[in-house]
Amino acid sequence: MTEKQTFATENDRAAETVSFGFQEVDASKKAGLVQGVFESVAGNYDLMNDLMSMGIHRFWKTTLIDMIKPRSDMHLLDVAGGTGDIAFRFLERGGGHVTVCDLTEGMVRVGRDRAIDQGILSGVDWTVGDAQHLPLPDRSVDVYTIAFGLRNVTHPELALKEAHRVLKPGGKFFCLEFSHVVLPVLDRVYDEYSFRLLPWLGQVVAKDRDSYEYLVESIRRFPKQEVLAGMMRDVGFNQAKFRNLSGGIAAIHSGWRI
Repeated sequence: MTEKQTFATENDRAAETVSFGFQEVDASKKAGLVQGVFESVAGNYDLMNDLMSMGIHRFWKTTLIDMIKPRSDMHLLDVAGGTGDIAFRFLERGGGHVTVCDLTEGMVRVGRDRAIDQGILSGVDWTVGDAQHLPLPDRSVDVYTIAFGLRNVTHPELALKEAHRVLKPGGKFFCLEFSHVVLPVLDRVYDEYSFRLLPWLGQVVAKDRDSYEYLVESIRRFPKQEVLAGMMRDVGFNQAKFRNLSGGIAAIHSGWRI
């Protein structure tokens, strides 16, 4: 079975098991397991991203916002964006309204609290929901973003279909995600950092080694850049492409809904 088939076929969606890191689990249980991970790390989520990206995720998010080019008439849907990091950046850069949707209530609570702390009392609404079954009508948003979230979805192709459904014609899809390193020396260094140092840091800093091990493993199980671009085309996105960041440690995928 090819990598694309593993992530994109009807057979996979009907399979009894899916990947949860390097484990295979019942598909019906993955969402609950993912919720458990993020309930556990919600309070340290930004610190977690600092550790996993060596702090570079802040530059990646700025690059994402640059690509969006926020305008006051834009309605952004940020999926898996519970802590509000993308939403706040979008508003700061002149964006219109943001709907934040996250599977984990604890993450949403962190985002709401951060908004209040920053005096952001309007322009954003918060909802708990599944990327595979979004609580929004068809053709209702101008921009869809998902940052460091797609790899945690039980069936990523269903989330891509939902993204296509809720975008208006002419709307833009963006996925910022940890990806696959394309530089020969960097890939070995990054593997050592990921598999040896990160779980240890998770234990020392967040008292949660298992969640960090899952997050590292989930990156390795995520489709390669070209495969994800193909999945986007399969659900109808036009001009599906990707931009590698930091040698492929992360990538931004984008596409148009026509």
